[in-house]
Amino acid sequence: MDIIKSIEHEQLKNSIPEIKVGNTVRVHVKIKEGNKERIQVFEGIVIKKQGGGVNATFTVRKISYGVGVEKTFLIHSPLVEKVELVRVGKARRAKLYYLRERTGKASKTKEMVGARIENKEIVLKEAEIPATETVAENTENAE
Repeated sequence: MDIIKSIEHEQLKNSIPEIKVGNTVRVHVKIKEGNKERIQVFEGIVIKKQGGGVNATFTVRKISYGVGVEKTFLIHSPLVEKVELVRVGKARRAKLYYLRERTGKASKTKEMVGARIENKEIVLKEAEIPATETVAENTENAE
């Protein structure tokens, strides 16, 4: 593995949430204000996913006080605490840019009937066992 890939592999999270376009999600983001740190929740519809590896992002859109607000989050960012699935949406496109012109009920996606709301996670890399433990176990078995 070359140097860049090995550095990127260290930055990846162990498991990431399964995010699909059209779903309504609740993103918990760490926010630093001065010396205090808190978690703020951003809830909206996922309108696009793009990139891969460390640079993978997803964009969430919500209507706040009649104004459309979009935020793009890095999936592997340490600032993204967790992503909760609120509603499973039905989307027939990869990018839902057409929601930008819509307001009210028209700006929502149809809900998948009978879909279970499960916070599935995709495991990217297994938890690694430190080398010192494996050596100690082998010496105990030999005795």
